[in-house]
Amino acid sequence: QVQLVESGGRVVLAGGFLRLSCVASDRYFSGGAMGWFRPAPGNEREFVAAITWSDTETTNSDSVNGRFTISRDNAKNTVYLQMNSWRPEDTAVYSCAASTVPSSLIGILFYTRPQRYDYWGPGTQVTVSS
Repeated sequence: QVQLVESGGRVVLAGGFLRLSCVASDRYFSGGAMGWFRPAPGNEREFVAAITWSDTETTNSDSVNGRFTISRDNAKNTVYLQMNSWRPEDTAVYSCAASTVPSSLIGILFYTRPQRYDYWGPGTQVTVSS
């Protein structure tokens, strides 16, 4: 069982920057990918960003393109979401997720859908104040 724990969420001023972290338990695998999501209307999850665990291929949604950057540190079993130029509409609980599907034969776009993930963290709240 993989456990994920996010941290770093807080109140941030519009236009500011913040980095979120997600630590995976020691039994985490070396393949697959990790992603960040936030709630969307209709009890859905909105894709934010994803990164493969083996070759560091990344992708993010159009709504955060150029503002958010995903990265990872395999030695620490940690994935980060660096977020700049916050907007009030970015206020949300940000959750990280882990997919067990190996990335070697699958493109990064596979990991943009929440159904492709097997494990989820409880989330960390980010509130953007104007």
